[in-house]
Amino acid sequence: MIIGNMLRRVVPAVEYEIGLAVPQIIEQAAVSDRPEIIRTAGVTQLLILHSQIMDELRDREIVRTANAPLGDYAELLFATAFGWSLENNSSNGHDATDAAGLRYQIKSRRVTLRNASRQLSAIRRLPEDTFDFLAAVLFNESYRVTKAIVIPHAVVARRSKRVEHTNSWRFILDDGVWAEEGARDVTAALLSAAAAI
Repeated sequence: MIIGNMLRRVVPAVEYEIGLAVPQIIEQAAVSDRPEIIRTAGVTQLLILHSQIMDELRDREIVRTANAPLGDYAELLFATAFGWSLENNSSNGHDATDAAGLRYQIKSRRVTLRNASRQLSAIRRLPEDTFDFLAAVLFNESYRVTKAIVIPHAVVARRSKRVEHTNSWRFILDDGVWAEEGARDVTAALLSAAAAI
């Protein structure tokens, strides 16, 4: 089904007839809880819309997979900000390398009113030194960068907790990480990258 025809069924005619532009819809989303199009669409329609948005983000090379966009977006921001080369999706242990050959594992977390946890996704093979630095970014509910950091592997290893049942390590990106030796706040660089994309 063509998305435009689908949306015409759920968007009041007055909105699409007067040409409500995408930026205006986004602005409405920032001002109100959610735009009308989101609140009135059925579940199947929302899933189709999400799928098509993901396809468009892939076409624009914002994301690289069909997964939730947060991880791919974080990788793109770091690569854009620092000129890192992103590895293939199948690479083990790191997501990017810089010109000097240093390896970066990139993690992200979206902090929301419903879930304020700063626990990053599972870190695998931590003792094997598969990365030199952890590059991590926190987003707010609207996918805006709030804080970003690059952390040496040694700090990550010291602050991580082993999780036996998942054969991984848990790392929480609390404010104390920014005070760690060798940690580098890169929030401004990621905000600039986000504005440039």
